[in-house]
Amino acid sequence: MSLYTDYLNEIETRKEQGLHPKPIDAGDLVSELITLIKDSGNEHRDDALNFFIYNTLPGTTSAAGVKAAFLKQIILGAETLEEITPTFAFELLSHMKGGPSVEVLLDLALGDDASIATQAAEVLKTQVFLYEADTDRLDAAYKAGNAVAKELLESYAKAEFFTKLPEVEEEIKVVTYIAGIGDISTDLMSPGAEAHSRADRELHGKCFSTPEAQAEIRALQEAHPDARVMMISEKGTMGVGSSRMSGINNVALLMGQQASPYVPFINIAPVVAGTNGISPIFLTTVGVTGGIGLDLENWVKKTDADGNVVVDEDGEAVLEEAYSVATGTVLIINTKSKTLQDADGNVLKDVSAAFTPQKVEFMKAGGSYAVVFGKKLQTFAAEALGQELKSAYAPSKEISIDGQGLTAVEKIFNRNARGVAPGKVLHAGSDVRVKVNVVGSQDTTGPMTAQELEAMAATVISPSVDVGYQSGCHTASVWDKKAQANIPKLMKFMNDFGLITARDPLGEYHSMTDVIHKVLNDITVDDWDIIVGGDSHTRMSKGVAFGADSGTVALALATGEAAMPIPESVKVTFKGKMADHMDFRDVVHATQAQMLDQHGDNVFQGRIIEVHIGTLLADQAFTFTDWTAEMKAKASICISNDETLIGSLELAKSRIQIMIDKGMENRTNTLQGLIDKADARIAEIKSGKKTALTPDADAKYFAEVVVDLDQIVEPMIADPDVNNEDVSKRYTHDTIRPVSYYKAEKKVDLGFVGSCMVHKGDIKIVAQMLKNLEAANGKVEFNAPLVVAAPTYNIIDELKEEGDWDILQKYSGFEFDDLFPKTQARTEYENILYLERPGCSLCMGNQEKAEKGDTVLATSTRLFQGRVVADLPEKKGESLLASTPLVVLSAILGRTPTLEEYKAAVEGIDLTTFAPPLEIPANTKSAHF
Repeated sequence: MSLYTDYLNEIETRKEQGLHPKPIDAGDLVSELITLIKDSGNEHRDDALNFFIYNTLPGTTSAAGVKAAFLKQIILGAETLEEITPTFAFELLSHMKGGPSVEVLLDLALGDDASIATQAAEVLKTQVFLYEADTDRLDAAYKAGNAVAKELLESYAKAEFFTKLPEVEEEIKVVTYIAGIGDISTDLMSPGAEAHSRADRELHGKCFSTPEAQAEIRALQEAHPDARVMMISEKGTMGVGSSRMSGINNVALLMGQQASPYVPFINIAPVVAGTNGISPIFLTTVGVTGGIGLDLENWVKKTDADGNVVVDEDGEAVLEEAYSVATGTVLIINTKSKTLQDADGNVLKDVSAAFTPQKVEFMKAGGSYAVVFGKKLQTFAAEALGQELKSAYAPSKEISIDGQGLTAVEKIFNRNARGVAPGKVLHAGSDVRVKVNVVGSQDTTGPMTAQELEAMAATVISPSVDVGYQSGCHTASVWDKKAQANIPKLMKFMNDFGLITARDPLGEYHSMTDVIHKVLNDITVDDWDIIVGGDSHTRMSKGVAFGADSGTVALALATGEAAMPIPESVKVTFKGKMADHMDFRDVVHATQAQMLDQHGDNVFQGRIIEVHIGTLLADQAFTFTDWTAEMKAKASICISNDETLIGSLELAKSRIQIMIDKGMENRTNTLQGLIDKADARIAEIKSGKKTALTPDADAKYFAEVVVDLDQIVEPMIADPDVNNEDVSKRYTHDTIRPVSYYKAEKKVDLGFVGSCMVHKGDIKIVAQMLKNLEAANGKVEFNAPLVVAAPTYNIIDELKEEGDWDILQKYSGFEFDDLFPKTQARTEYENILYLERPGCSLCMGNQEKAEKGDTVLATSTRLFQGRVVADLPEKKGESLLASTPLVVLSAILGRTPTLEEYKAAVEGIDLTTFAPPLEIPANTKSAHF
């Protein structure tokens, strides 16, 4: 019984950490549990029985397979247990969510014992996670005249698995808990530094916020046992950031409801809220758990007697409290009237947006997965019976406006829509199921995606997906024991599932730790594609890409689909001329600043940014699309001209070929299929059959932003503004300042060039600046450390061929070695150049960090508190974000430069140049999709 002994030893170790036994996913261990259970005199029998019933993971885990098989033997009478009767065995099977459990239930339902078949059928009527193997079997039995199969199909055709569920409570009593003032990052709920433990839900739950915050929440629960705790972002947006699924899992674990009494640490139905609502991609994740997300609008702009907005001395709108949600306030959510009420029933706010028919269905079903699979199952059953489908679900909202053209995203959604009547054209606001072409899973959320795939009983990637990719970039910096334990297991699972994997599970090719967003940008080979990825920076410069939680990624991998409303769009165009000394990163930051100046509020939030970028290749254009996550946009689309798009597709082909040459092709020749698809798209463009994607001239936008390049005269910095008296304005990405603001007095403790925001040109800029400064001064001395992490290996290979890598090596005090990767994260830095392994590096915050209290100037995307740099008691850590040349010069100087110093340092260097297209292309044929 070695596995069981090992498990007991692990239990003792977890006790020391204040943890319960870890849920079991291994079939071999469950087999040992069964042996112990059968031995009536064994001292471990009671514990083994308890682990078998309450601590075995469901779905397609090997543990679930062994458990289901044993329960089948009990039902058939081949095994007898006093504690598990056949009736109880059926109940346990009903909580196992598909895969082996459904196979067993079908065996029993279609078997010869009529009594058992009836009981099995009653359980099957409650199940929704059926796959083709299951439905094909049921269809065959029905056609062969099996009465139980007919009964099941009739139940499925009525969607009784959904209609017989309890309705959502009419009144939900909540007690408020303000988790923070201002925007709340998902890092508060699930810190990047703890990413390694995300698949161990109980352990990961301990990293939620602080022990003090957890204690405060428990105290609220004890004081209000009849209420659910509602977590609030006061004066901010809830759930910005990237740790969405693990974040909501932790919120649910602490404040939600247990999904099943037989599955530990999986909770659902949390309630979250924000003064400025919920981040769009986090709201999707809330739906995955069947939770509630409220837009409180409890702070509003103060107006004078004439209705004008009152501003403070800085020109900022003064806010006044419409109603209080102070911690400990008891409120009532009325799901029938769709209102938020105080404890006496007085209406405070209309919250209809949180209770659309679709969202209520998610709540009723216990999450969005069950609705997706339920719709699929009902459709199958109706077709199998030859009946007209009478959907049990709310009809999809369809908005079609005669005479109105289509934005780029509306065209893409119409082209990829499923279940829409032929010829029907849909506009923004319509609910649409769409085909997903590219799916990306990243390595710190990948273990959860694997768990979700097992839980929904999926075993292979949907054949309708062009490519699925599993990255290794978030754990690239340090190959520590945590990574060594998690990553090989993840890569094997995903490789077996059908994805292209960055780290080879078989040892047949060199591991590739390239940043996932850069790889997805390369393997997207059609400007009409839809991409879903497990990171908020899944925002490609071809097609339209959506960052998603690990569960939505799993659903896309399993079904090849995603469902969401067609978003509204904001059109961004450019005028003027970009100054020679400016980098395109400055244009990106200026876009955000000028948008706020032009509109006052962030019109990008929750919408598509349709950027008419014209002539920038995919690599450079990605710098803009990537940053749109920080603009709080839902996604972005680049409108390119034909020649630029062809160039981007040719570049993508060459990089996909490199992946093939490395041996990364899979058994279905996925990568070659992408090259073929790119060739077909290039042929369409060249022939004029289907030119580059453009919106219609008469498309309708929520707003338009015109960026004046003439106004961008000095480098721009996104500042976390850590000492702002208004706490709500700290750690947002909206404070954009020119370098002159700092008067060459801002001390820089560390510079970082890396993450998904840089491309080959950025690393060349580093090399060119070193050459220039060496020529001018004889040598280069660093007054602060400079960490450089190329996003991909391709870039390093090309720089070596072109001679730029030599100067980087010359000044480096550290250069990564793939044969001997670091096993420990760096905690202290010298004033030298560090050449780090391709990957996320400092940006991720789960491995490498700056020294506590440092002021970091980075090309990164993250300035959240504690992400890149932690605080000291006497000094807050700061992560300021800027262009590559500004970061390099600041690290060399040890401070921010003057504008004159900056201009001198970049003289003669070919920065990322950008000229807006002279004409904005527009297609007038609305149906051209």
